[in-house]
Amino acid sequence: MSTSEHGGTTAHGKEHANGKTVLRELSPLHRELRRAIPDVYQGFGELHRAAFAEGALDPRTKELIALAIGVVEGCDGCIASHAQAAVRAGASRQEAAEAIGVTFLMKGGPATIYG
Repeated sequence: MSTSEHGGTTAHGKEHANGKTVLRELSPLHRELRRAIPDVYQGFGELHRAAFAEGALDPRTKELIALAIGVVEGCDGCIASHAQAAVRAGASRQEAAEAIGVTFLMKGGPATIYG
């Protein structure tokens, strides 16, 4: 089991100790940056809303994609945020597990070619 820089267990061990703790720890950093670069954060917020809007893919599927990308990127805050959002959008634990399972292929598979 490995420990993240934010003190919780990462996906390589048990479930993250508490996604809300990770998000709470990151909140002061986000607030500070939001004050320093408000236009950038406003643009990011608009991009976020557009990316997760209902379309050919529903928000649940989009959140599962974002969760999987967070896992590949090793982003604790992304994992916590998008796991919670996926649940709010109606995703099940099994759906999240299967989305994460695809990351094993896509993160490990390319190494068989480029490794």
